[in-house]
Amino acid sequence: MGWTFEEMDRMFHPRVVAVVGDKRDRDYMWLRSVSTIRGRVYSVQVDPQEIEGIRALGFPNYPSLRDIPEAVDYVIVAVPRHVAPRVLQDAIHKGVHAVMFFTAGFAETGEEEGIRLQQVLTEMARAARMKVVGPNCMGLFNPRWGLRHHVDQYYGEGGPVGFISQSGTHANAFSLVGYQHGITISKSVSMGNGIILHADDYLDYLGQDPQTQVIAMYLEGVPHARRLFHLMQAISPRKPIVVWKGGQTSEGARAAQSHTASLAASTALWQGAVRQANALWADSFEETLDLVKALCYLKEPVGPRLGLVAMTGGQSVVITDAFAKAGLQVPLLSSASYQELATFYSTVGGSYRNPMDMTPTIRNLDLVQRVLDILARDAHIDAICYEVNLAFVPRGERGLDRLVDLLGAFRERYERPFLCVLTPMHREGEEREVRLALARRGVPAFPSFLRAATAYRKVWDYYRERRERLVTPQAPALAQPVPPGS
Repeated sequence: MGWTFEEMDRMFHPRVVAVVGDKRDRDYMWLRSVSTIRGRVYSVQVDPQEIEGIRALGFPNYPSLRDIPEAVDYVIVAVPRHVAPRVLQDAIHKGVHAVMFFTAGFAETGEEEGIRLQQVLTEMARAARMKVVGPNCMGLFNPRWGLRHHVDQYYGEGGPVGFISQSGTHANAFSLVGYQHGITISKSVSMGNGIILHADDYLDYLGQDPQTQVIAMYLEGVPHARRLFHLMQAISPRKPIVVWKGGQTSEGARAAQSHTASLAASTALWQGAVRQANALWADSFEETLDLVKALCYLKEPVGPRLGLVAMTGGQSVVITDAFAKAGLQVPLLSSASYQELATFYSTVGGSYRNPMDMTPTIRNLDLVQRVLDILARDAHIDAICYEVNLAFVPRGERGLDRLVDLLGAFRERYERPFLCVLTPMHREGEEREVRLALARRGVPAFPSFLRAATAYRKVWDYYRERRERLVTPQAPALAQPVPPGS
């Protein structure tokens, strides 16, 4: 069942939304979440004990979808599972554009009744060609349009990142935590059991969406693996794709079956398909966050040679180990660079071979600037990583602000990738604000040397492979086809 870009796009831009079954014990979460859309919101509720609270919030309420006095684009359903088919029938009768089922308790339960009801919904939707998001999900998030699935999500502004998730928790967390890291969403979806619209449908849409430049996915299992692979293959030369696969172990696969009724497939097979499509593999939420951040903020890497700047001797050893373990290089600088460094760099308590131990110069921003400029001119260096260690940044006199300004200005001037590692030490309370301040200046800040090195390595691999594929066209067929249903 194919869907056009226009059909999917209208779903992400509903002008009229109806919420069926919202309740006080959820603090009317759904009505509050979509109250920010550019359009109108109606409630459908028959419980008289709920209607007063809904009207007090300012939402008109009707006993049925059919009674709403205008066409409806998007329906959010939060009713008990046995009522779900009746609501879907009303939506079909009214000609609703798309329906999202927050309602759970279907095939993921393994119960005969849950499986039967999911099959009923599937057959009804297929027969009516109704777009269904879910069931067992949180639905759509389009911040520019004000369409949300959590009251804490932002609206009115959006970014370049599309996110597809079979988990509502991960969809919520990626939008909320990502925002604290300078990552903003173009569109995202929590798709749950995915009985009609699947990961490949959302990927197809985000691949065409002009507001989406980077795509990340949390997947547990997909029914159309071959189409998903071919879409990744077609989209990745234009938009990088990060794949985080849940259920990588036998125990995790069992959990995925209980979560979204997803069938297990070999992790090695998934990794092989992701590699062949030149997508980026992530093993965790944190790695997904790091990779997306790097893809959003790093200039295109051209090589593996890093110039590393740490605040102390011990940190300079550890940062070097982290980047070397990631398969990257920390080369010696050119003789011209060493001659220039020798004119001002004190070796008392520090060193400047690469990595740079900034101990003697750490509080002098003019010297920090000179060190970065020398690294930027050095022909042996492809990218620079700078440690912002809050323990050594002076308080007061705008010391931190001046450092952030310096690093942001350097990032703008430096034509190659520049990244930071933010080490809070005992000043954890300042970490978030500094990280966001750096992001506002276009500088990605990672919480550890290892995470920075891993992100840089994977992003460099992606761009290197993309350049090579542009020179040498790849065969379209899979070397090891992913079997249908995996």
